[in-house]
Amino acid sequence: MNWSTDQLDAQTLWETMILPWGTNILFAIGIFVIGRWVVKGLSGLLTRALDRSKLDQMLTRFVVTIARTVMTLFVIIAALSQLGINTTSLVALVGAAGLAVGLALKDSLQNFAAGVMLLINKPFKVGDYVEAAGTAGIVEHISIFNTVFRATDNKEILIPNGNIYQDNIVNHSTRPTRRADMVFGIAYGDDIRVAKQVLEKLVAEDERIHKDPAPTVFISELGDSSVNFAVRPWVDTDDLWPVKWDMNEKVKLAFDEAGLSIPFPQMDLHLHQPVPSND
Repeated sequence: MNWSTDQLDAQTLWETMILPWGTNILFAIGIFVIGRWVVKGLSGLLTRALDRSKLDQMLTRFVVTIARTVMTLFVIIAALSQLGINTTSLVALVGAAGLAVGLALKDSLQNFAAGVMLLINKPFKVGDYVEAAGTAGIVEHISIFNTVFRATDNKEILIPNGNIYQDNIVNHSTRPTRRADMVFGIAYGDDIRVAKQVLEKLVAEDERIHKDPAPTVFISELGDSSVNFAVRPWVDTDDLWPVKWDMNEKVKLAFDEAGLSIPFPQMDLHLHQPVPSND
């Protein structure tokens, strides 16, 4: 009698607990394994699709990582649900945690969104000389949250992407040619025709200066102490600063040879002697 009871209890335990739980565990493992395989396949398809769209590789990897993480989370929740675990509270907990993290990382998320826009719109690329967020330098690295600039004195400057995207962006390198705007002044007593001829000759002799569009030399201003000439030649972007620096030296030497003076601001002080009174 006892043996029959024990056999019945074992059979009942097998049918009511072990077999259902074992089946659920096997199904949960199957959901997890197949789900991971599906996630891997979908991640590969997404990677290839983003590669064909020619998005930045860093942005592609980030988007694929986020998508893979979200899909894996759904697979885990489905597997847990198969085990009979109430996942409603788990989903609510994950949502609440995501909201809390989002509020805590508000500035970081702003930088992230700006980084995504910079990588998509590409207002500049690595190697460009850029002015942004009150800083100027050569772009060395663009990440999701920050951009690294190298200043002309070799300082490394790390700028949050949010600051860059909210400010005006001036890219000095994106165009193949630039206009070199220069101003040179002569004294009012000097011959403006001689000065113009000197400047035009210097511009014509520089092989780095383009003939088309033609450079212009004209009087731009009658200043307080000088007659100012604007010299505006077009050059290759890489030659902009070398041309400016060389032209400063050449103009000074040529003006000295031509007897032209480069004035500097000065003030005349007149002293009046009071007339003594006869009283």
